[in-house]
Amino acid sequence: MRSTRQRRILARIVSKPSTLLAPAGIWLIVFFVVPLGVMMVYSFMPRGVYGGVDSGFTLEHYRRFLDPLYLSILLRTTLMAAGCTTICLALGYPVAYAISRARRWKHVLLLLVIMPFWTSFLVRTFAMIFLMRDTGLINSVLMRLGLITEPIVMLYTPFAVMAGLVYTFLPFMILPIYASLERLPTSFLEAAEVLGAKPSARFRRIIFPLSLPGVVAGSLLVFVPALGSFIPSDLLGGAKQMLIGNLVQNQFGAARNWPFGSAASFVVMAVVLLGVMAYLRSGRGELATSLRDIG
Repeated sequence: MRSTRQRRILARIVSKPSTLLAPAGIWLIVFFVVPLGVMMVYSFMPRGVYGGVDSGFTLEHYRRFLDPLYLSILLRTTLMAAGCTTICLALGYPVAYAISRARRWKHVLLLLVIMPFWTSFLVRTFAMIFLMRDTGLINSVLMRLGLITEPIVMLYTPFAVMAGLVYTFLPFMILPIYASLERLPTSFLEAAEVLGAKPSARFRRIIFPLSLPGVVAGSLLVFVPALGSFIPSDLLGGAKQMLIGNLVQNQFGAARNWPFGSAASFVVMAVVLLGVMAYLRSGRGELATSLRDIG
């Protein structure tokens, strides 16, 4: 009797998708929507004398962000995120393709890609410091081999920040592209090979167009978090490379200017949303054109 009642209750729950979505929906509302609402209200309030906010309404913080100094920081951050996305795509696509074509070692290679997630992001960043500093492993090996006579300055440079961003977000590019390539129909490649298509033509006309959904997903997964990242620029850039994430973190931390930090966050969010919408539209257009060409 009890098992029959439990089955009925379970069937009733499964038949209503809204019931299954309720826990995740409540979590997102409490820890995402509500904090965003608080930040939006703060962005229109004056700053308190000793930090925090005072009652009132002002657009001063948004006008302040239009200062050339902050616009240059936003532009630098956007270029760094775009450069990180481009490098991750150039490095990640061949890796994802090789993994999708591997047979015996496929699971081992995937494990190696996922393995960095097993350690703390902060620990991995400090490990890169030990690699790139003047007395680090890279300079020590190059000097012992006689390839250089004095250490190469890598740490606390834009190169170090970019290297940290690429190292951090490269797996986010590899995995979506691998998922697209793994589902690629082999019959298309076999038909192209029978018809005499060269490997370069098969890649250009079939493999890459069909993997565009993975490319778009990977690019978004890299570009969006890279735009708000601040730890690589703090630790690897020595706080010399100010990015928008550092600006927001400083405003909520040392500066105690919560309204300006909130306004800067929403400006970045607007830029991200516009960029994502434009990228998705271009990606869909390219995908549709490529599929028409295949057909």
